[in-house]
Amino acid sequence: MPEFVPLAERIVDALLESDPATASYAGDHRFDDRLPDHSAVGVSDRVAMLRDAGDALSGVDPDGLDPEDQVDHAILTARVERALFELTEVREHEWNPLEHNPGPLLHGLIARPFAPLDERLTSLAGRLGAIPDALATARAVLRDVPRIHAETAVGQFAGTAGLIRDELPRLLAQAPALRGDVEPVAAQALSALGEFDGWLRARLEGDDPGRDPRLGRRLWEARLWHTLDTELPAAEILSRARANLDRVSDELRAAAAELTGGPATDETVRRALDSIAERHPDDTTIVGLAKVTMAEATEFVRRHDVLSLVDDPCVIEEMPEFARGVAVAYCDPPGPLETADVPTFYCIAPAPADWPAERIASFYREYNDEMLRNLTVHEAMPGHFLQIAHSRRFRAATRVRSLGWSGPFVEGWAVYAEELMAGLGFGGLPVRVQQLKMQLRMSLNAIIDQLTHCEDLPEAEAMALMTGRGFQEEGEAAGKWRRALLTSTQLSTYFVGYTEVAAIAAARPFGATPKAWHDAMLAHGSPPPRHLRALLGV
Repeated sequence: MPEFVPLAERIVDALLESDPATASYAGDHRFDDRLPDHSAVGVSDRVAMLRDAGDALSGVDPDGLDPEDQVDHAILTARVERALFELTEVREHEWNPLEHNPGPLLHGLIARPFAPLDERLTSLAGRLGAIPDALATARAVLRDVPRIHAETAVGQFAGTAGLIRDELPRLLAQAPALRGDVEPVAAQALSALGEFDGWLRARLEGDDPGRDPRLGRRLWEARLWHTLDTELPAAEILSRARANLDRVSDELRAAAAELTGGPATDETVRRALDSIAERHPDDTTIVGLAKVTMAEATEFVRRHDVLSLVDDPCVIEEMPEFARGVAVAYCDPPGPLETADVPTFYCIAPAPADWPAERIASFYREYNDEMLRNLTVHEAMPGHFLQIAHSRRFRAATRVRSLGWSGPFVEGWAVYAEELMAGLGFGGLPVRVQQLKMQLRMSLNAIIDQLTHCEDLPEAEAMALMTGRGFQEEGEAAGKWRRALLTSTQLSTYFVGYTEVAAIAAARPFGATPKAWHDAMLAHGSPPPRHLRALLGV
């Protein structure tokens, strides 16, 4: 039987080398001058490597391993199987142009000073030089692109071109000796991006809608199984999400009645939300308000001994254009393998510039001051930023858990953090009302994700569900409908992850303080919740 630790390390190295995006996000900079190879040969080579890795892992008897290695064996096996499934079954690189956007990999080299500037610019020159071939490959392999993916890609790829045009000169001004190496490949990259933009726009000129962005039940349920790494069947998730929707609706009516003094009805909920929505930011103040809420949340976590704080830097800024069009906010942390002292980015997108004034007003009514407080809890404190900072401190015999994280655990912790903070009184009753509304949104995310991809849920019905049962503003609901079509199964990670993480939190042993138990929950990296239960002995 092969020894697990050296085998796991060899497989981790193969995974990092075969996909420069995985390596960069993990914080391993050995392949920073490359872009992923989505050509037929490149994909075929990765599939062969993954099959070899799966065969080797199946030759290891996990019963003979210690508990940490047993978990790493299960996580690595699941990661290899999921990557194989994505490349051979979903084959998203063949129909989703967003898979080919080099923007995030350029931004990582530009925005994070993990190495001296000349070193990062040399890697950047390598990536810029690879863009013409990568986009030629994209045009060769992309078939039957769904219209919504082409529309989103036009905006994101324009953002990537803007990143090169606007940010690169600023860096080169600090390292003029490298102009001769970088400027020619940057010009070629911009030319290739312009050509690709024309190719994308040509897809949008006719009446052809492209393929249906919905995966269909067989593929969606299989992807859900890989995404969640849980034994819960899809039908059970749908049933639990609907039950949670009913339970939280009752709680929201009661909280709204307490806030307004009215009866516990939906009408009272709308009145309460309308009064809260009157205090909201705009394009010029939203990032500043996020910084204020971050300071408030950090002080609250400290004062209430919620969990251990860290001194890692967190930069709050406007979302780069190449990343917009899918979510309103995200947390972009350094990878677990990163050794430099570099910041986490908590990014927020202002309302899209091409939206009519009425929809922009609706957007900021949704993302009002209290909702932003709750959003900061989710994305940063004590949500993603703090949880992932703890996760980065985890070390084991292998780098398996540094290779990525469980979406259900990461999102589940962030939703649990919202409920925890609101329950302790953060932001008072107005934030609690918003957090209950977010619980409705989380339940609806799982419902809409499944019904969209498996039962052809019409847009009008999805919008009615979100604006009716979910009390969402029209702009938020429209954005979520796009996201349901642009992604699949990710919207289910919030609800399933929350139920699993909250159950672990509720199993706090007698005598352990909440802070000690929360620290223990975050001390094992970001494993799937079922493995965390085993590691904690729950």
